[in-house]
Amino acid sequence: METSDILFNYTFPIQIRLSDLDPLGHVNNGVQFFYYDLGRIHYLETLVGGPISWTDIDMVVVHTACDFMHSIRDKENIAVQTKITELGNKSVRMIQRIINTDTQEVKGTCFTILSGFDREKDCSKVISDEFKQKAKAFEKDI
Repeated sequence: METSDILFNYTFPIQIRLSDLDPLGHVNNGVQFFYYDLGRIHYLETLVGGPISWTDIDMVVVHTACDFMHSIRDKENIAVQTKITELGNKSVRMIQRIINTDTQEVKGTCFTILSGFDREKDCSKVISDEFKQKAKAFEKDI
């Protein structure tokens, strides 16, 4: 997934923990999904202007795909960059990447689709106009 032509307005620094590492001193690929989750959560909190209420959240991840490009080592300074690329009626498309903040080397990319979710009916729902307005104001190019 090529991301060099994408302007990311949001970057979240990641602290690598000892438990994130495999026996070779690389961040485990499975742990990188957690990094993307952290970046996505903090991005959404920035977008909506405050903490997300986990009892009221109305979007869920319905698809994710990652490309692992370069190993992440224990002493690297890394961050997750996040961007909404498309807003649909019931879905939000998002792209993220992990970068080395010293060299700007892209370590991996992640493409995610979120769906509006009605907790009471346990089914998809329309993404709110309020969320769409906040996303468009933040990203300016969607």
